[in-house]
Amino acid sequence: MAFDQATRNRLQRFVTDTRRILEEEFTRQLQNDYGMDPASGNVTPIENLRHINDQQRETARIMRYTLAHYCASPGTDARSGLDRIVREQAFTVLNRLAALRMAEARGLLIESVGDGFQAKGFQLYARLAGAGLGETGDAYRVYLQSVFDELSRDLPGLFDRYSPQGRLFPREAALMQVLGQINHGEIDPLWAEDETIGWIYQYFNSKEERKAMRDASQAPRNSRELAVRNQFFTPRYVVEFLVDNTLGRLWFNWTGGQTALRDRCQYLLVKPDEQPEMAERLRDPRTIKLIDPACGSMHFGLYAFDLFQEIYRETWDWEQAHGPDGLDRETGGSPDLKSLADTYADHDAFLRDVPRLIIEHNIYGVDIDPRAAQIASLALWLRAQRAWHDAGVKAKDRPQVGQGQVVAAVAPPAEVDLRKRFMAELDPLDAELFEQTLFMLKGLPELGVLLEVEKELPALIRKVFGEHGNLFRTEDMAQWQKAEERLREALTDYARAARSTYQGRLFAEDALQGLRMIDHCREVFDVVVMNPPFGELAISTKAALAKAFPRSKNDLLAVFVERGLELMRKGAKIGAITSRTCFFLSSFQKWREEIVLGVARPVVVADLGLGVMDDAMVEAAAYVLEKQ
Repeated sequence: MAFDQATRNRLQRFVTDTRRILEEEFTRQLQNDYGMDPASGNVTPIENLRHINDQQRETARIMRYTLAHYCASPGTDARSGLDRIVREQAFTVLNRLAALRMAEARGLLIESVGDGFQAKGFQLYARLAGAGLGETGDAYRVYLQSVFDELSRDLPGLFDRYSPQGRLFPREAALMQVLGQINHGEIDPLWAEDETIGWIYQYFNSKEERKAMRDASQAPRNSRELAVRNQFFTPRYVVEFLVDNTLGRLWFNWTGGQTALRDRCQYLLVKPDEQPEMAERLRDPRTIKLIDPACGSMHFGLYAFDLFQEIYRETWDWEQAHGPDGLDRETGGSPDLKSLADTYADHDAFLRDVPRLIIEHNIYGVDIDPRAAQIASLALWLRAQRAWHDAGVKAKDRPQVGQGQVVAAVAPPAEVDLRKRFMAELDPLDAELFEQTLFMLKGLPELGVLLEVEKELPALIRKVFGEHGNLFRTEDMAQWQKAEERLREALTDYARAARSTYQGRLFAEDALQGLRMIDHCREVFDVVVMNPPFGELAISTKAALAKAFPRSKNDLLAVFVERGLELMRKGAKIGAITSRTCFFLSSFQKWREEIVLGVARPVVVADLGLGVMDDAMVEAAAYVLEKQ
């Protein structure tokens, strides 16, 4: 089904109406049940809440821990913290229910949201449970939560109902309204489309909200404004154009043109008589890394998934023909990576594992918006499930997908007392390293991958461990890896410890996200594809970015291109859709001369003009650069 303007308008109306229903519902719950008023920021002492039961009291306690965690960050007061809680609860419930509806449309889940209380899955559950779960609305809530629990094994970022973003659930009246919206006949066909979840992400923030932000300040004032103001969905044809001419082109070159991608990639620009020289050893696809540093709903990654499937299929045949030494497992890989034949019993076992391999090894994503991390992980998971479904792999035979490589660039935990308490349990040097690492990550919510942590790490390691030569004898990065592993274990233990409060768990989880972000910045990528933010640098990071990227400092798009090239190996390709003004305005001259024509060389440029990125009033260009 084509996402024409009428279709997008209807989907936008659905998202806007559903967001309003959920935010009004959760505002009422916070005010009436939990003694927390988003309008005023007032919070009633929990001991004064005598009208709630034990379960609600525990939720009230958790909401207060969550608010305290948010308010520990500079510039966040109780009112803005509560506003964030309402917004996060709303988008999490919307994303969860939309995910179930999309899973139903793909035959991955028995009907659970479609047809509401009459859904086949719920009716079966209700017959088995009997009257023990109370009224129909209560029983349906318990049923949905059991479905969430099942899916949280693969997608904890979205379905973990004990996460801070998913503690509240709409009461029956509001839930019925939401189900009515989701099951409306006009949008029913959209649940089978991969793009739907991306448009839901796009439309959660309205045009009016973005306009109000721009009217208030020419430059973004915080990470949320930066994310919302630059949230523009990339059309499918642009996605294919950029992925075909980056990932598709690399594989075309390595195989000497002997690949099915030559015909499959309709936008791959190949001369009729072009026949590149075949590589002596073909890259093992488990070592090929693609990143979208502003991933949003992972539209680039979804299409790249399709190409990676074909790449894996062709690699098996290549190894069978050329032997295990015919694959290059060293570049981008690890010394202990075994050949495909030594890893899998047979061809079928290999193909069954490919969707998992793609999510865990190939497709990376970063976004400063936690909603994006939720949706991007969901989109890739749904794509993997569809691949298994199409291949006839039964649910019980599907490999469990691990954490994946999508990271939200969240603020490092700011609670001083919790930090000191955690550090007291560490070795003194590890404690100092932890504190210095948090300080290094302080700009993460606004900068994301633009924070060049891989450049700061060696100096940080030497600062902490340099004078203790007997403690570490390996190189700086090996020192970091050992210390990082100890910190991961300590943070995980801290989060799980019985003595840890809910706020302590939030502290540990945010710190772990920061460590994952460092890992991403230390990777070397073969492909970067993106629709990056553009325009003025955020007020809070302008000075830091101008110092780090003096040749690109006049516009965020230029900074993202330069940073993307930094993250790549020589010969890798970066594809981007941005404003076309970077190719002719004099303010970009140094960027063009020293980055586009210096660090890289242009491979493909498409001048697209206006009307490409939904309502973005910008003339766009899509282009591919190769790192020299």
